[in-house]
Amino acid sequence: MSERISRSLDLYPCDLLFVHRDAEGDPPHVRTEEMHQALAAAAQRVQVPPSVCVVPVRMQEAWLLFDEQAIRWAAGNPHGRASLVLPPLTMLAQLPDAKRLLYDLLREASGLTDRRRRQFRALTRARRVAEAINDFSPLRMLCAFRRLEDEIRHVVHTHGWHHG
Repeated sequence: MSERISRSLDLYPCDLLFVHRDAEGDPPHVRTEEMHQALAAAAQRVQVPPSVCVVPVRMQEAWLLFDEQAIRWAAGNPHGRASLVLPPLTMLAQLPDAKRLLYDLLREASGLTDRRRRQFRALTRARRVAEAINDFSPLRMLCAFRRLEDEIRHVVHTHGWHHG
């Protein structure tokens, strides 16, 4: 992980670094500690900016499964009428394969025929879902998302980036 962090910072210098690692069944503090160790190791090679650890319970993609309109927009069919069954917010952290569900929902939302649907680039479209979400506040009911917000607030405050 430290090599990837170093390489990322070489390619994409930034003022605030978000480091992501799904918990994958381990307690969040275990993943956070791994990330802090990787950041410290990377700091031996490159200058590491202030960092925020992002630790969803399972998969980060689960955090994109609450906004039907964003999924439709990312699929390239914002006015589509295909029925999309999104999981309840309370179940997002328990989804066994959120990535596959997101990809399936994007394919369904695209409204494409079977032949064209096979050519649909779900991975590319999945990256666009977050761009279309205007309000992430519904995710505050998830502990992992609240931890992320708390950590962001802490880093912003520590570095004097807050106003008033």
